[in-house]
Amino acid sequence: MSENTPSAPEHGTPAPEEMEAAMAAHASDEMERLHKELADLKAKSADLADQFLRAKAEAENARRRAEDEVTKARKFGIESFAESMLPVADSLDAALAIQNATAQQLREGSDATLRQLQAALERNKVLAINPAAGEKFDPHQHQAISVVAAAQEPNTVVSVLQKGYAIADRILRPALVTVTAPK
Repeated sequence: MSENTPSAPEHGTPAPEEMEAAMAAHASDEMERLHKELADLKAKSADLADQFLRAKAEAENARRRAEDEVTKARKFGIESFAESMLPVADSLDAALAIQNATAQQLREGSDATLRQLQAALERNKVLAINPAAGEKFDPHQHQAISVVAAAQEPNTVVSVLQKGYAIADRILRPALVTVTAPK
């Protein structure tokens, strides 16, 4: 060995230049690994951002479609009912077109038109609430207009002043009734 050349220590430890070179190589490898990891994370982040924007747009489109469906349901939900009422209107128009109708003809026409109306209501699940005399008073379906003394059980229907109507389980109008007074 020459005098100018640094020699490795005798115990096998690398020279400072070798350590510096090894550390530089390791740092370079670490930087390369970190740059690759950063690029992977950026790509994954961009992919997730794209997925988020697509999901957000899809949710917005679904919301808009649902709003359109609700709007159409409100606007055209009565279409079936209206169609079933058209024959009733036609019957009334035809009755009014008869110039010299007799009372008998008017009565028969009115009865037929009422049957058409009742059938149209039933087809559309609109049911009459018409309690029989003696039926127990139900405050959910009946509205007591007056209370009278009667020979029947207390708190029962004596007479119906006006039919009520319900659609499904919802009361459109309660039946107006008179009921017996409690004893």
